[in-house]
This record gives sequence, C-alpha cells and structure tokens, in this order.
Amino acid sequence: MSRILAIDYGAKRTGLAVTDPLRIIAGALATVPTGEVLEYLKNYCGREPVEFFVVGYPTNDDGTPSQIAPEVELFIEKLKKQFPEKAVVLQDERYTSKEASRIIIQSVPKKSKRRDKALVDKIAAALILEYYMEAHDWKTN
Repeated sequence: MSRILAIDYGAKRTGLAVTDPLRIIAGALATVPTGEVLEYLKNYCGREPVEFFVVGYPTNDDGTPSQIAPEVELFIEKLKKQFPEKAVVLQDERYTSKEASRIIIQSVPKKSKRRDKALVDKIAAALILEYYMEAHDWKTN
C-alpha cells in the first residue's frame, strides 16, 4: 500500500510527515530547506510509494487565508507540475505550530532541543497529517 505525505510549507523550512505503508500512523519525516523540498520529494517518492500529498493551508481564526497563503498556493502549483499523477489535498493547518511547540515542551527534556525550529516544522506536518486522517475517518476504514 502507498503512503500519504503531508507538507507544512514555510518560507525558510518545510516540515514533512508521512504515514506508514498501512496508513495507520502519521509520523514526522524531515524538515527540509524550502528551496530544496521539491528535489527531496522527488527522491523520496522514487524510493517510497506515495499516493497523494496533504498540504497544510494557512488560515486566520475566521477561516480566511493568512498572509503566507499566496506562497503556499505557488508551492502547490509547482508540486502539481512536478507530480502530475498525485493528488494534492489541502488541510487547515491552524494552530499546528503552536500545538507542535506545546508537544515539544512536554516531551523534550533538553532546553536546547526545544528551541529547534526544524523539530517544530516536522511535528506540525505530522499534526496536519493526523488531522487529515481524523477528519476523513482514515483509521476506521
């Protein structure tokens, strides 16, 4: 079975998460410099079967697109060109970075590790993937 890959796009870094092959568990995969993310995905998809991408879409509290949304939309266009055979699904990413930071504070003992923004990005991507799976009752299918 193929995986689902989630993307938490950022201006500097992009967090990635992926399901296991049975699509039961969402786990953090990597944080990649944004300029290198398409090449990273090309290599990853060459090694692992990925059915589709879930991209975190940034919104404000009222549901309107946030300030970085146009950058995310440009990235999605590039992603679709690079992988025309794969669907791209949007998932509201509201509060995922804050939730990722809270998780890190609770579970990472070393203060120096807690300040690692790359860790926040990939955990935020895992949360985006989890939220997608929960919203679509993925674990019960």
